[in-house]
Amino acid sequence: QLQLVESGGGLVQPGGSLRLSCAASGFTLDYYAIGWFRQAPGKEREGVSCISSSGSSTNYADSVKGRFTISRDNAKNTVYLQMNSLKPEDTAVYYCAARWRITTVQAMCASPLPNDYWGQGTQVTVSS
Repeated sequence: QLQLVESGGGLVQPGGSLRLSCAASGFTLDYYAIGWFRQAPGKEREGVSCISSSGSSTNYADSVKGRFTISRDNAKNTVYLQMNSLKPEDTAVYYCAARWRITTVQAMCASPLPNDYWGQGTQVTVSS
């Protein structure tokens, strides 16, 4: 069974840090681009950061540039999202998605697709 599992979410104070993990089972992530998306209550799902299969290309939403870093460890079949200097507006459910073929990481982040492989999400709450 092909599955993505996110972990690492939680409650953190403004200015704090979290590291999210996206682990795959049942398939290898080596040939997949991976994206982190988030959805806050009442808002549409938005692309946060995406990384190519090789890790050579990355993309970040303007709202997280300089604060978040995406990385991947194909040996561990896992992709990470390091989130620093967190703000209350970062509060959302964070999802990872895997896509077999992409044009660009920018395009992947701009258009989450239902036929991507999706995890179940992990809640991130930034509050004092």
